[in-house]
Amino acid sequence: MIIPVSELSADTLENIAKEFVLREGTDYGEMEIDLVTKVEQVLTQLRNGTAVLVYSELHETVDIQPADRYTEED
Repeated sequence: MIIPVSELSADTLENIAKEFVLREGTDYGEMEIDLVTKVEQVLTQLRNGTAVLVYSELHETVDIQPADRYTEED
């Protein structure tokens, strides 16, 4: 189930984005990107619709997924 980001408080949305970034692990790209920047990038993607918040009733968890890859059957 997709959770509309407009229904969450700014603090809740930021905390979900921060937890997602921290869960993703170490950055091995050419440039290290700080946590604040990564969180802002995720928040931007959520707000512009390129990423969505997905709630799993089975696992009772929230995840962030690319909008173009998410289907209700997943």
